[in-house]
Amino acid sequence: MKVPLSLIGLVALNIFTSRSFAGNLIEERADSVLFEKTFNVRLPKIATPVFKKDTFYVEKFGAKPDGITLNTKSINAAIEACSKNGGGVVFLGGGVWLTGPIKMQSNVNLHIKRDAILQFTKDKNEYKLIEGNWEGKPAVVNESPISAFNVENIAITGEGIVDGNGDAWRLVKRGKMTDSQWKKLVASGGVLSADGKSWMPSQSYKNGDLSKDARTMQPGSKPSDYASMKDFYRPNLLVIANSKKILLEGVTFQNSPAWCLHPLMSEDLVLRNVFVKNPWYAQNGDGIDIESCKNVLIENSTFDVGDDGICIKSGRDEPGRKRGMPTQNVIVRNNIVYHAHGGFVIGSEMSGGAKNLYVYNNSFIGTDIGLRFKTTRGRGGVVENVYIANSYMKDIPGEAILFDMYYEAKDPIPLAGEKRPAPVAEFKPVSETTPQFKDFYIKNVVCNGADKGLFVRGIPEMNVKNIFIEDAILEAKTGIEIIEGTNINLKNVRLITQGNNPLIFIENSKKVNIDGLKSDKKEPMLISISGDRSGDLVLKNSEITPSKDKVEFNYGAKASILKTK
Repeated sequence: MKVPLSLIGLVALNIFTSRSFAGNLIEERADSVLFEKTFNVRLPKIATPVFKKDTFYVEKFGAKPDGITLNTKSINAAIEACSKNGGGVVFLGGGVWLTGPIKMQSNVNLHIKRDAILQFTKDKNEYKLIEGNWEGKPAVVNESPISAFNVENIAITGEGIVDGNGDAWRLVKRGKMTDSQWKKLVASGGVLSADGKSWMPSQSYKNGDLSKDARTMQPGSKPSDYASMKDFYRPNLLVIANSKKILLEGVTFQNSPAWCLHPLMSEDLVLRNVFVKNPWYAQNGDGIDIESCKNVLIENSTFDVGDDGICIKSGRDEPGRKRGMPTQNVIVRNNIVYHAHGGFVIGSEMSGGAKNLYVYNNSFIGTDIGLRFKTTRGRGGVVENVYIANSYMKDIPGEAILFDMYYEAKDPIPLAGEKRPAPVAEFKPVSETTPQFKDFYIKNVVCNGADKGLFVRGIPEMNVKNIFIEDAILEAKTGIEIIEGTNINLKNVRLITQGNNPLIFIENSKKVNIDGLKSDKKEPMLISISGDRSGDLVLKNSEITPSKDKVEFNYGAKASILKTK
């Protein structure tokens, strides 16, 4: 017997008021079972690290929590000693622990007490230029405040704060600040762009900003060759690469120079009860970017950041395709995302593909876009088998749900006065550079306020395919727009919209099935269909009678392509 998905939300609501640790586990197991039954899937098992009880206090290695002493050597010495001893806990007690870059080692749990702040220095000389990774491509970067390479069985736990001092690194756009904030920032030092619309922390940063392909290492070059642009190479706060069995639990990660958390080509990662926090204007200030990883659990965490909140990636363009490592077997559940460009996001760097993603019981409040799936020509890669349930949204400035294959590397919400013309649709040959979005199953969405309920935009040569959305209540200014989509299925969707726009706009799309459409409007304009490539459209069990004055056909679309039942 198939279990109605709506019961998941009811179970969560009933249990929430009397949560305990044991009760929380019971609730999570019940939700997981219902999710598996609803979609007929099996959630992956994620291994977690185990540590010896031996504790290494950083004070014994010379560290001082006075906010003045630079503790880089002491903290790294404690981590190294712990690992060589077979592992255990490296303990940071109360205070402000000023430090440069920290390197995690196998079998070490770095535990940060609730009243402890691990504060990374703003002195950029403490961070070496290295060969690293930027937005899915090999690049020059400054070493990250926290890094882990080729390690196993590591953790960062506790309830303390990790602060990346990102304000010392980041470019800031004028349009993202009030007049008083902008004046204060400019008075603090730094330099402005030629047009005066961007503030940069130093001339070194500006040198990189003005240089073409500054991040691409030229053949035969070495990182030191880029020293004149050093400040431009902002590091991610935490990078974990080629590693296994990782736990991040309880800690607040904040104020990152670029992406906050970046697990890369790693396996068995658990992120639990974590708070990820960046200023809303933080350039590239993503919460977590899971890149080419396998077996990941993100649960009970909160994100309030400057770019995408929870993001799935797998490399960019040819380097990503050559790596060929999809992000797969990922569970994202019971999280809250406040400000972010997207709540749960896939792309745009997804050239290695992504599959088997299980996303449920998440809330997005004030997030630019709720569910955001983005790519563009040149990426390649296949994203498939994505299962999403119980997405609850409020005050979404953009789309509640978005599929866009024309991503332009711009903020999802235009700044005041910014104009963005629609892309010109043209067929191009299908090749390894052609991206694909297919096989998405989305159930039980509630959105209380958005600009648009659903937006689907594929490319002519590779439509967005096989999308199933069921049991959705979408309150938005406009309803649904489907461009270049194939086999798009909407069942039991209720639209609460404004103005006189059609509830549904379809352009050059085929096999669109709409079953059980509801609207709070009286006598609304129902559907507008355009394009001579549109066809095989079915509307059934609709509350709204599809009379001639409620349906229009434009630009080559014929009335015969719409069937009503």
